[in-house]
Order: sequence, then structure tokens, then C-alpha cells
Amino acid sequence: MASETLRAAVNSTFEDLALPYLNELFRTAVHCMRNREAAEDCVQETYLQAQKSFHRFEVGTNCRAWLFKILMHVIQHHRRKWFRLCPADMDVILGTTPAPEAVRHDLADEDILAALESLPQSFRDVVLLTDVHEFSYREVAEMLGVPIGTVMSRLSRGRALLRNQLSARFPEFIPSSTVAAAV
Repeated sequence: MASETLRAAVNSTFEDLALPYLNELFRTAVHCMRNREAAEDCVQETYLQAQKSFHRFEVGTNCRAWLFKILMHVIQHHRRKWFRLCPADMDVILGTTPAPEAVRHDLADEDILAALESLPQSFRDVVLLTDVHEFSYREVAEMLGVPIGTVMSRLSRGRALLRNQLSARFPEFIPSSTVAAAV
């Protein structure tokens, strides 16, 4: 009887801490997986793993970051299981050059999201976690299981690819530093 009461208290605490992030995790999973059904499976697996290992979670620490770390591991596992690296992605990666730092502020969210979807997965994940969800480099590195330097490199290249995508889709988007360099 006492163990059932303890289990109910732990479940209540887990629900109070973890469930507020359900929608945010799902949106991220949809962006990463590009498939609602696969995203639902990943989020469900994330919460299952989180529930099983909740006894190791330290109350008072960042539950959101902990859940996102689990989610990113689940997504990586899913990708390793079902997808192979596309050689076309390597062509895009190798063909990138540093881009100017100018950013247009009048682009619609839909335009930016469409350009984000076109990025290779490794860059899209880092840009999504750092720029959209505002995790620190350290938190993203822990979530993805890569060194911080790799996060910074992928973020820089991902942003450059994103700028190039937006420039290609919107020819009027010419950063001021490019114009100044051409004069």
C-alpha cells in the first residue's frame, strides 16, 4: 500500500514537470522527422523513457532540457534505424561558403520555416535547438551527443545555408555587406 502511494506521488510529480513541454517536444519532433506519425512515435518514446528514468532526474534542474535531450536521442536512434546519409547532402555541405551576417526582418515565418526544412538534418537540428528553442551551445551539445565545437560549426554553416536558401527564394534579399563589396 505504501509503495502504491509513493508511485502515485512520483507519477504526479513527473506529470507536473514533464507534461507542460508536450506540445513543444511534438513541434520539434515534427520538424526533425518531417512526418507527424513518426514524430508522435518519437514523443511517445521520449515520455516513456523519461518516465522510466525519472528516478534519476534531479528535481530543480532543467526538465525541459532533459526531455529535449531524450527526444534528440530517440530521433537519432530512429534515423539510424530507417535512414541513410544522402550523398546530395554532402554536396550541399561541401559547397557552402561563409555568408554575410545581414538578416532581413520582414520575412514571413512560413518562408523561414520552409527554408529551414530544406537544410540537411544535422544543420537543421542545431539551428532549431539554438535559434528557435534558445538552448545554449552546451545544452545542444549534450542533447546531440557532440562536442560544443561541432555545435558551433554546424550552427554557423546551418545559418549560412539558411541565408543562401532565403536569398535564392527571395532575389530581392541582398545583404548590405554584399552590395558594399560589389561597389
